[in-house]
Amino acid sequence: MTDPWANSAADPPSAFGTDLHLELNGSGLRTGLMDALREAVRTGRLVFGTRLPSSRSLAADLGVARNTVANAYAELVAEGWLTARQGSGTRVARRAEPRRAAPAAPRTRPTRRRPTYSLVPGSPDLAAFPRTQWLAAARRALTAAPHDAFGRGDALGRVELRTVVADYLARARGVYADPERIVICAGFHHGLMLMAQALRARRVRAVAVESYGLDVHRGLLTDAGLRIPPLSVDERGTRTDDLAQLRGVGAVLLTPSHQFPTGVALHPDRRTAAVDWARATGGLILEDDYDGEFRYDRQPVGALQVLDPERVVYFGTASKSLVTGLRLGWMVLPEELVPEIVAAKGHGDWMTSALEQLTLAEFIASGAYERQVRSMRLRYRRRRDQLVAALAQRAPGIRVTGIAAGMHAVVELPRGTERSVVEAAAWLGLAVSGMARFRHDAADSGQRLPEQDALVVGYATPSDSAWAGALDALCRVLP
Repeated sequence: MTDPWANSAADPPSAFGTDLHLELNGSGLRTGLMDALREAVRTGRLVFGTRLPSSRSLAADLGVARNTVANAYAELVAEGWLTARQGSGTRVARRAEPRRAAPAAPRTRPTRRRPTYSLVPGSPDLAAFPRTQWLAAARRALTAAPHDAFGRGDALGRVELRTVVADYLARARGVYADPERIVICAGFHHGLMLMAQALRARRVRAVAVESYGLDVHRGLLTDAGLRIPPLSVDERGTRTDDLAQLRGVGAVLLTPSHQFPTGVALHPDRRTAAVDWARATGGLILEDDYDGEFRYDRQPVGALQVLDPERVVYFGTASKSLVTGLRLGWMVLPEELVPEIVAAKGHGDWMTSALEQLTLAEFIASGAYERQVRSMRLRYRRRRDQLVAALAQRAPGIRVTGIAAGMHAVVELPRGTERSVVEAAAWLGLAVSGMARFRHDAADSGQRLPEQDALVVGYATPSDSAWAGALDALCRVLP
């Protein structure tokens, strides 16, 4: 019979048993060793196929005679706990696998099916990540990397990445971005956390937020001890002219280019109002430019930061243009804020991998980043067009908004139907978010915010193979 473990190339991850922790109990060394090995197999700590250390190696580790280990192994082989074959070493036998209890029968009725499709907003098409080009950039970056790149690093981030990001943002988003005013961070969440620490150090007590947005962002601010009074959002974007009425607010968090999740671009008058407020009060505008690179039916909306680089903190990431798992972002700061953010981040850059920074720098410098953005812009536009066409055909009474840019659309619903539609989608195996999920709980502020029944449909999320099924499931649940 052929030994299935004789070829080391077929070894499972658990097969390399060169180190083995055992606690020997009992009166005799051999008996204690055998009991410890049986217990390790019985409890599943040593699974089928695990290769045990050689008798010489284990004896040296345990401080016992080699014959003690060899005799224990031999007896356990005879009992069927272990197997020993020429060239394959000593391994845990298949018959020794612990028996697992059968799962108990459910006491309640079956729950809804796990999602087959997802239209949850916030994620790009992960299957479209340019692996080949990224690998090539990584190789070039590692070849050219200086030795100090493998050390603790600079809290500002690698200068190679800050330099190419500054050039790209100036060209593509109209941002005033000197490399010495850029701090690399592990995505927007990390950057906002650092900003919250810096604001608290400045004795800021409140940050105004949009009445619709991500609860995780609001949570990061409240966890830092900051109040988050809401600003209403309408067809002209966030009502920044209301900032003057809010007491004790030292900063405002905005998504001006494409408000999340409503998809509205901030009107020029309200952009001006926000900057005027910041100048008059010494406040800061925190600009989250989360998907500003994706626009379709309109002229590009430039970054708000260009109106006053000393009063606006610009946040950008590779999470939407590449993949969320990359965890790389950047903050373009007013000059006076740079040392405060560096202090919040710490003396060593422990949150952002220098190797990934170097790879992204090379990826951008080579032009691969902008080619990927243009490619995904075309793909997402096609999907948006397919979404609009399918809804016009199968749900003609439904209005779709927020579609001039970005990676999601707002599908408006009859009043009072949002919850039932989301639940119906879940039963069909479709994960989709209702607008209520993003609504600010303004109870503590005493404000009454307008409500809107709608779905926020992330049409960028599915892979190409899943897109048709996800779109069909969406159309089936709409009223």
